Amino acid sequence: MSIPWGFVALSFVLCLAVTAPGLKRVYYFVSLCYAGAIAAQALLIWLVHYDTASGFTLLMLVLLILYGARLGGFLLRRASYPAYAQVLASVEQRTSGMTDRQKLMIWGGVSVLYTLLALPAWLAATAQARDASMLSVPLGVLVMLAGLVIETVADWQKSSFKAAQPTQFCDIGLYRVVRFPNYFGEMVFWLGVWIAGISVYGSVAAWLLTTLALLYMVVLMVGAARSLELKQDERYGEQPRYQEFVRTVPVLVPKLPVYSLRNIKIPIR
Repeated sequence: MSIPWGFVALSFVLCLAVTAPGLKRVYYFVSLCYAGAIAAQALLIWLVHYDTASGFTLLMLVLLILYGARLGGFLLRRASYPAYAQVLASVEQRTSGMTDRQKLMIWGGVSVLYTLLALPAWLAATAQARDASMLSVPLGVLVMLAGLVIETVADWQKSSFKAAQPTQFCDIGLYRVVRFPNYFGEMVFWLGVWIAGISVYGSVAAWLLTTLALLYMVVLMVGAARSLELKQDERYGEQPRYQEFVRTVPVLVPKLPVYSLRNIKIPIR
């Protein structure tokens, strides 16, 4: 199936509009604006294909909307915590020296990425409107649901833990299985989106663009996990319990015996 370029262009314009607040506060580009762009695109696809979207395709769009709403709500709650004010202040300070040109480049880059992340949903909805085969959509939706549940539970467990023990590292629930289950859930969710579109990737361009977006997200999650690992090493590195924790619990993927990302170089920030 060919890519519906007109709709993709509309999605890109929508992403530009939703992510525009990042021009004022740069960290919005990859936080609230990210959540809003994903949910807004899913809603747009739903509106465009309102008469034909149903079943697992409709569920795919609903999960994308829930993903954006959940992430946005979590970020807003976290920003209201007094303990997080110092983190935001540090981010503001680091990005205060950015030029307008740099901000515009980031704006365009994230808008392209968010547009490509939603491309499998456009292709699935378009295929359903044309009565094309969509065998991969149910499996992809199940993987999306698993990722969303993992992220939601992980964020809830860590928030609850930090509220009670703000100076300790979280090692309860899913964090006993993998050190950064929220980032793992994020990768699982976007893998599910990519899987959902497999049966409708009818062109080299569709395969290439959707796969590049997925790989980019995986690299971003590895980089985010590495950054957080380094911060935790600084805070808790001298604690014997933390040393045992990092020695025995995989860093990003459950059961995969990789216990540190410290020495991995991530070119993407």
